[in-house]
Amino acid sequence: TQLNIVFLLLPYSYDVSNKIEPFYKGGKVQVSCLFRHIFCTCGSRVNVLEISTGKVVHSIEQDDQEDITSFALSCDDEILVTASRALLLKQWDWRKAQCTRSWKAIHTVPVASMTFDPTSTLLATGGCDGTIKLWDVVKQYCTHNLKGSSGVVHLVQFHPDISLLQLFSSSLDCGIRLWDLRSSQCVCVLQSHYSAVTSLAFSPDGGTMLSSGRDKICTVWNLKTRTVKRTVPVYEAVEGVVLLPAKGDFSQIGVKTKDLHFITAGSKGVLRVWEASTARCVYTQTLPSAPVAASEDGKEEDDNPSSLTYLLPLPASSRLAAVTAEHNILLYQLPGLTTQQQFVGYSDEVLDVKFLGKGDSHIVVATNSCQLKVFELLTNSCQILYGHTVFAYFVVVCVCVCVCVCVCVCVQDKSIRVWQMDSASGQVRCVAQGFSHADAVGSITCSRLKASFIASGSQDCTVKVWELPADFSTTGADIHQLTARATEKAHDKDVNSVAVSPNDKLLASGSQDRTAKLWSLAGDRDLGLLGVFRGHRRGVWAVCFSPVDQVLATSSADGTTKLWSLQDFSCLKVGKNTSLTLKYTILIRHPQPCSLPSGSDGLVKLWTIKTNECVKTLDAHQDKVWGLHASRKDDKMVTGSADSNITIWLDVTEVELAEEQAKQEDQILKQQELTNLLHEKRYLKALGLAISLDQPHTVLTVIKAIRQSEDSQQLLERTVLKLRLDQKESLLRYCVVWNTNARSCLDAQTVLQVLLTHLPPEELLQYQGARTHLEGLIPYTERHMQRIGRLLQASMFLDYMWQKMRVTGAPAR
Repeated sequence: TQLNIVFLLLPYSYDVSNKIEPFYKGGKVQVSCLFRHIFCTCGSRVNVLEISTGKVVHSIEQDDQEDITSFALSCDDEILVTASRALLLKQWDWRKAQCTRSWKAIHTVPVASMTFDPTSTLLATGGCDGTIKLWDVVKQYCTHNLKGSSGVVHLVQFHPDISLLQLFSSSLDCGIRLWDLRSSQCVCVLQSHYSAVTSLAFSPDGGTMLSSGRDKICTVWNLKTRTVKRTVPVYEAVEGVVLLPAKGDFSQIGVKTKDLHFITAGSKGVLRVWEASTARCVYTQTLPSAPVAASEDGKEEDDNPSSLTYLLPLPASSRLAAVTAEHNILLYQLPGLTTQQQFVGYSDEVLDVKFLGKGDSHIVVATNSCQLKVFELLTNSCQILYGHTVFAYFVVVCVCVCVCVCVCVCVQDKSIRVWQMDSASGQVRCVAQGFSHADAVGSITCSRLKASFIASGSQDCTVKVWELPADFSTTGADIHQLTARATEKAHDKDVNSVAVSPNDKLLASGSQDRTAKLWSLAGDRDLGLLGVFRGHRRGVWAVCFSPVDQVLATSSADGTTKLWSLQDFSCLKVGKNTSLTLKYTILIRHPQPCSLPSGSDGLVKLWTIKTNECVKTLDAHQDKVWGLHASRKDDKMVTGSADSNITIWLDVTEVELAEEQAKQEDQILKQQELTNLLHEKRYLKALGLAISLDQPHTVLTVIKAIRQSEDSQQLLERTVLKLRLDQKESLLRYCVVWNTNARSCLDAQTVLQVLLTHLPPEELLQYQGARTHLEGLIPYTERHMQRIGRLLQASMFLDYMWQKMRVTGAPAR
């Protein structure tokens, strides 16, 4: 099916300047001690994300393409060890992405968890076979084999005081086992939880341990007596727990005493601070407009997309890292638990994408999710905008940007929302919403001249025009309630696309009923129907106005794109391509309309409307390209695809033209220099220059000039043998080409005679493709020999005839 087409002021050359790719699809996440990199699993790879730029700087991938089940980074950030389903452990120099060592894990089934001790010398691996192995990564041997756990060992952790030589583990029996590494025995099993234990945290003195579980409780343990000090009910499935430092002012998050406090992360999707002595929650994090997923009876949903799956302490930088169920990584700054950075590990299908902000510094992305994402292009940091219904089947399907800072979105929960960006801080907040549609909203557009109205099309077959207030700060409410200025039963089936003309006077709509319609926006209450565009054989998926001509473009599932006249509603041109939505403008240097379609094959193509010729193909996606948008200056373009990739394209036309011009100037100078060298009979430099230009015909010209000079054979030998090794290799390659032509075969054979008689076979065989080249010489050389033999025979016959003619015609004596 066709997906997108854009009309724009587009030069002929674009290149990828930035890509936002999926780097985390679930599994373990670990942050380096220096807080510079985030390590996370993505199938058969461990991706290393640089926090300052938000880009993947290293990717450690298994050679056997087996999925990585666990990994661990040493405490000194030097050693990375990965475990795969192939039951191999690999040690990596992660900065060079090189495997330095690999060995068998000895586990009979894959490794589920692993961790390093504080000295970075011991590695503990917990397997799905219920055993724990300890490895000395320095001396490279297995030191312990701990048996006794029941089921998968999903958690292993060393006591922070390495002198105690203690290891804690947890498996499916919900107990916490304490192992003495001196005796390789399980000292005790700490029983308190009735569900899986998810994380452990230790006090600075090592005397207190905190455990969390999915049974909605946290337990404080006295490790000296190995007894429970306190059980804290937290009323959510806890995935991570972190102890607050004893030193520091945390009054901003409700800490007023010096007692033990800890932070929990779990199914509710927010961080909460608890006082261990009173089992009281002293602080609950509030996210902007973040709803809690709830079922109809008010109970918490288990599949809340904003639930947290990991909580990692970063003591060196006084920060916390949290991971959500939607594979987002959030960085919080203590002591206020303020959101510092957000990274989106996996976006699923990208449904729409638009530039946002002054200078197009941000992009807003609608994915297969109920949340909206705003990326800052400089750092790839993301703002996750909540506010829509959080059920997974209500997703944001379309985005429209109005006057750079207003984002209008339509959702399958029958609502539309307007978000506004603060130009100073870059923060985006919801300022308005509307709820008048009777079915899912499938398309939205906004006014072009100023932010005065928006139009939406829905599966209820109606088109609505919504009035926007001039200033949202004067409405007197946090979220302004939009009212529909005009409502029209526009089509007989779903409305797939709506578009506003550049002068804000016309509205176009495309529908599944195979028609597009033109409406007048002059009326205050009603839309005036001006005409109907008929001719498509299947549903119309996109409509778009040309900003320079009175033309409307439509794209349909029948595989055609049509241009229609707004004067008489006739079809002007029909094009067959793989696109649906259209945007139109005029080329700067070539004043002819061009369309930029994107389709289900993952390609984006630039077509000239006049000649219907594809002048450029952009290939960066592996699946349907749903989103396509050009910047206001047309110097950048962004595409979003179902492969979860977002690509930023940069206009490189002027750069390529400058490079081409510089290349041509350099060629002219070298050609002039070559002519001068030939005139001065400086054949060695002339031959080297001709070879550097990679012009076989020019090289042949130099060879002919040498052979026409006096003492040609000796001069040719001296010249060829003084060439560099790479120049001789190129000359041999040219000889193969010359030898295929009878006019140049003699020159080729003369050069080959020099090479073959003066160079040893060992040197010739070192040339790249030497065997192939030499084999290619044989058939043509044999053919030339046969031709010369026939010519010699013919010449001898001619000489014989000449002798006979002289005898016959001689005077009688």
